[in-house]
Amino acid sequence: MNLLDSVGDFRGLYGLGEEELGALCAEIRERILDVTLKNGGHLSSSLGAVELTVALLRVFNPDSDKIIFDVGHQSYAYKLLTKRLDRFPTLRRKGGIAGFPRMDESPYDFFTTGHSSTSISAAMGYAKARDLKHENYEVVAVIGDGALLNGVSFEALNAMASVKSKVIIVLNDNKMSINPRVGGMASHLAKLAVNPTYKKFKDYVKYQCAGRKNGESVHQALSQIKLKLKSLLLPTNIFEELNISYWGPFNGHNVTEMEEVFRLARHYDEPLLIHVLTQKGKGCKAAEENPSFFHGIGPMTKVDAPAEKPGGEESWSSVMAGALCAAAEKDPKIMAGTAAMKDGTKLGTFAKRYPQRFFDAGIEEEHMLVYAAGLAAAGMRPAVCIYSTFLQRAMDQVAHDICLPKLPVLLCIDRAGLVGEDGETHHGILDIPWLRAVPGMTLAAPRDAVDLEFFVEEWRARGIPMAVRYPRGKAERALARAEGSVPARWGRCEVLLEGSDICLIGVGSTIPLMLEAAGAIAVETGTQPTVVDLRFIKPLDADGLLPLLASHRAVVTAEEGALAGGVGEAAAALMQEHGIKCNFASAGVPDRFIPHATRAEQWDECGLTVENIMRLCGVRK
Repeated sequence: MNLLDSVGDFRGLYGLGEEELGALCAEIRERILDVTLKNGGHLSSSLGAVELTVALLRVFNPDSDKIIFDVGHQSYAYKLLTKRLDRFPTLRRKGGIAGFPRMDESPYDFFTTGHSSTSISAAMGYAKARDLKHENYEVVAVIGDGALLNGVSFEALNAMASVKSKVIIVLNDNKMSINPRVGGMASHLAKLAVNPTYKKFKDYVKYQCAGRKNGESVHQALSQIKLKLKSLLLPTNIFEELNISYWGPFNGHNVTEMEEVFRLARHYDEPLLIHVLTQKGKGCKAAEENPSFFHGIGPMTKVDAPAEKPGGEESWSSVMAGALCAAAEKDPKIMAGTAAMKDGTKLGTFAKRYPQRFFDAGIEEEHMLVYAAGLAAAGMRPAVCIYSTFLQRAMDQVAHDICLPKLPVLLCIDRAGLVGEDGETHHGILDIPWLRAVPGMTLAAPRDAVDLEFFVEEWRARGIPMAVRYPRGKAERALARAEGSVPARWGRCEVLLEGSDICLIGVGSTIPLMLEAAGAIAVETGTQPTVVDLRFIKPLDADGLLPLLASHRAVVTAEEGALAGGVGEAAAALMQEHGIKCNFASAGVPDRFIPHATRAEQWDECGLTVENIMRLCGVRK
């Protein structure tokens, strides 16, 4: 039996010596690598947080203390050491453990996370409840430097003095979020990390606290050396200015040093931030050299995998990035930006080609959209590439700052639909219901690259608020198009197959499903169904749809989004408004959170299958 299996969980950490701890950390990394390369997941962040996690669990007892990991990218070692060792091979698989902390998965996951920058606020809530209930436990928020840059984190830091409850913030600084961090706060952290005065301060604090008298609190010991702190002429520190004590920086790969600091923190009486420096991808040469590529990987990834896979179909993200580059070449007003997702949205080429017209806001979605609105108000044409799940964080900005003043901002909504193994926190299924409710918004979904490029070019020419949603995965260059054909007219749906009796209406990613279902229905019934590409979700093409709805016995819609408030409801409302009666049904994401699994398994769970479309048509029971 290896050391990790013999340790079992965090209780087995307490008796280990320094050499055994080093060996254990190596085994944890090996286990994370083995499972993540097979199943996919967030590799670099978790490899970088192994020693940090071990030190936390040797000092803080999760049977009572609360440890909250921000986002959860760095939580794999924590999962291994909190009674999920045997289940770890099921990571991100259907029915297995999630890739993020989940309160319904383990009593040791104290907050369900997946989106950035919530840990400090949640920890403050725990700490306030603890104090009001006169309970006794520590609350620790573990947050990365990229997540700290988000406005939600700053709001929490600003509010901490007024809450008046002790929280320990562990800042895991690896100089990255997914891509290298950006902005003034990133520079501030870098200066703190290398400032020799802070190193002297760190050593002095440890010396003074180690020599304190019996009964003397750490807070009292530090209070007695305030004059010394002033004599050290510490540089400006934003945390200290917010009345949050700053300790660090410390070596995040030295278990002994972190344990010593964490034990001191237990006895400190006020909110504090402990700054630790780690290396993303630690222990895996390929991940150390290319941490962005190995941040989030797909199943069956090889350690020596190339950062860019040659050949094959383009991804939807690449097609959108190419369309924006083409637009920027024609029009100097075109700009493109993202929120810490330059690699994921494939905007690297745009950034190199047009560096002055590219912006990366960091993990600051709300700021990014208002910034884009400001650009548009000043006469530019900004496009924002953002995952659907992260657009949820900035819906007020879409309505209030973009659509109300009718500003020409393009929302390029990536990963729209079900996303597979990242699960509930990362699905992009709410953008259709929300954007349908916003006056002045045009929302479209292309079935292929031809339509996507058409939508971008028309947005550039028309200068309107617009959103184009597209799924993860590969994009077909041309789908169900005659050679030499041109895109259908702006604002219109498109009949792909002329038929009778049954009308199948798809949108975006569900068009291939509807074409396949139409073939199966034709074979089974001898009658060719009509297949329609909706193209425009808002506004609906009522002139094109009404004759189709009125002339078919059965109409079925399919969408890779929430049924509540979705395309099916819009079509049904149009039918009711015009008194059209037919057998109508919709396939899409039901009113529940869809757990992590492969995307194909999730489509099956949501009834986005040929068999279900045939059942909804009445062809099969």
